[in-house]
Parts: sequence; C-alpha cells; structure tokens
Amino acid sequence: MAKENKEKEEEEKSGTAESKQVEPPRHIVADYLESFVVTLIMALFGMTFVIQAVTVPTGSMQNTILIGDYLLVNKFIFTSGGDPLPFLPQREIRRGDVIVFKYPGFPHNVAKLEDQGGRPYQINFVKRVIGLPGDKIEIRASEIYLNDKLLPEHRVIGEPPSQSAALDTREFEPREEGDQPYDVYYLEDMLRGRGSMRDFEFGAEGRPVVVPEGNYFVLGDSRNQSLDSRYWGFVPRELVVGRAMLIYWSCDRAASNGSFFGCLTSPRLDRIGKLIR
Repeated sequence: MAKENKEKEEEEKSGTAESKQVEPPRHIVADYLESFVVTLIMALFGMTFVIQAVTVPTGSMQNTILIGDYLLVNKFIFTSGGDPLPFLPQREIRRGDVIVFKYPGFPHNVAKLEDQGGRPYQINFVKRVIGLPGDKIEIRASEIYLNDKLLPEHRVIGEPPSQSAALDTREFEPREEGDQPYDVYYLEDMLRGRGSMRDFEFGAEGRPVVVPEGNYFVLGDSRNQSLDSRYWGFVPRELVVGRAMLIYWSCDRAASNGSFFGCLTSPRLDRIGKLIR
C-alpha cells in the first residue's frame, strides 16, 4: 500500500513538472541586439543634448586650435535662460569662452544665401567670446577697448608658415598680472604699428558698438586671419551650440596631400587630449 502511494505521488510530481512551460533560453543574437540598441540610443541622446564632435576647417583660432583639430563640444554647460538647476553643472556664457555656433551671416544677407563665410545657419564657427550683452566694444589697431577700458590680452607675434601648421610665434610683450588667460596672435607689422586691419564695420575705431541683449561679440585668436564679429556682427544666443572642450583627434592635412586616409597617416599625437582654454 505504501509502495503504491509512493508511486502515485511520483507520477503526480512528474505530471506537474511536464505540464509546466519551460521558457527557452534567449538567443545570444537577441542579447547583442538589445545591447546595441540601448548603446545607440544613449549615444544619440549624448550627441543631441550633451556632446557634439566638430572639426576645424580654418585657421582663425590658431594657435589655440589648428586646422585639422577635431573637437568635442559641451552642449550642456550653458544655461538656456533663467536660473540653472543647483544639481546640474551649468552656467552663463563668460568672456573668454571658446564657443561653437552656427554662422549667422552678414547683416545685409537677408535671404541667408551663401556669402563670404559660407551658408548662414549651417556652418559651424569657432571663436572666443570678447563682448557680453551690454558691453561697449571699440578696436583700436591691435588693442580692444571694453567699456572704454583696455582689455588686457597677452599679444603674441604670429606669422603663419603654412595653411595648416601652427603659427610661427615670438613673444611681443611679456605676460602681465591681470592678462586674460589666453594668447592672441597678430602679424608683426600690426603689433609694431606698421599695419592695420582691413576695413571692418563693427567696433571700428571711433565707431564703437554696444552688444545687444541676448547676443555676443566674438573674435578669432589669430586676429589677422579671422572672419568674426568685426565683419558680420553679433552671435545670437540661440545660435550657440556649446563650449569647445577638448581635442580628441588632430591631423596635418597638408602633410597628407589630400589623401582619404590622411588623418590616419599624419596624426598630431601631441595635440590629442588637449583642453581648449
């Protein structure tokens, strides 16, 4: 009797186990696909709201940034208006920031067609912020007057040896206490008082301008070869993409002779990882 009961219990347990649906193991391809989709979504989110990669096609920021430098841009650091949340690392745009923005175009280019700087609202420019909203700007030769006071910049003689190489520089004046924490580069004739800028409209000597609310006045660090606010005016806040953060890759395009693989065969390893200041 006990034996029969034991066999009956074993049959019931066996039937119960067989009646349960055992979930088949997930296929490894599905796991990889899920991981890829999640990673892609995070990357797209980061590129849309936090980080953007841009390249530099011109020498207007030499030697701070060279042609062939590839930059990471912090899109999240600047507040879009109002007070920033206390737990987020955000702040207002400051004088001296190197910003990336959409080129606004010349004021007379009402149709926003391609002009001297390219197609407005589509080309990324990289410049340094000199004037904030409400600032009065006047440029006298190589000196910038901010609110009727000389802006203390460290000026360096910079003669470009080639289109993509760093400027050949010599110190023009020693750095003094109170100088802005960056260098600006001029042709020697300009600093020696033997040359002048080509005609520009905004901030010219005797014709100062006041930066409108919600706008910024920007200049390239290579002052003799920069198409900037002196010529086309101000940068509206809504066109600012973010702050140039660091160089993640750099290559000498001239050395590659236009080769498709030039940026792989002619890297500038000493510039990789350099912070933009």
